[in-house]
Amino acid sequence: MHLTAELIALIERKEPDPGPEAGTAEHTAGDFASMADAMLAQHDPEHLWVFAYGSLIWNPEFETVEQRRAVAAGWHRSFCLKLTRWRGTRELPALMLALDRGGSCVGIAYRLPPGDKQGQIVRLLEREIDANPPTNVPRWIDVSTDEGRFKALAFIALRSGGAYAGKRPLSEVASVLSQAAGHWGSAAQYAFNTINKLEEHGIRDRNLWQIQKLMAAEIQARQRSRRFP
Repeated sequence: MHLTAELIALIERKEPDPGPEAGTAEHTAGDFASMADAMLAQHDPEHLWVFAYGSLIWNPEFETVEQRRAVAAGWHRSFCLKLTRWRGTRELPALMLALDRGGSCVGIAYRLPPGDKQGQIVRLLEREIDANPPTNVPRWIDVSTDEGRFKALAFIALRSGGAYAGKRPLSEVASVLSQAAGHWGSAAQYAFNTINKLEEHGIRDRNLWQIQKLMAAEIQARQRSRRFP
């Protein structure tokens, strides 16, 4: 990889949390419980599988009993969500990965322990969904593995959502990721962790691989000229 931990350390920082944007609110515990109930009403699987394509691979925050390399046809990972907190600010929004329509995505399917599916889904929703109304929304999708095909819970980009950023040139994505940061740290750290962990699993996303090259070059150029936010 061209992007290294040493380069990330040069730009790592944290910014004050600006809180929810105007026109949005925090979800309540009741909101998450209702969403989980709705998901189980749509599909109540014998085994609860989660499809991970980004940060859930390197920071799942849930217990698993099995994992499989999986392919989600009809979806691709894309830096298509705008973040104005967490790893970005109002002045310098970040970009976060979500599943967007089209293409295919290779990721990791995790099987969660049996029992309390509703509670496990609630915890996933609390982790993955930010603003209310949300743009990163849960959906059951079909994934294929060497051991068979099944439905898994994934988080996709709602194109009508307020935080949907659409398709951006890779050079623009790399520039944003090389500069933005929030109270959780830098967008660059998020990208590095994701790409690095995908590599560990033998998954090389063509677009992400190009983005990390561009990020490395931009960080080095900014370091030489000392032009950082």
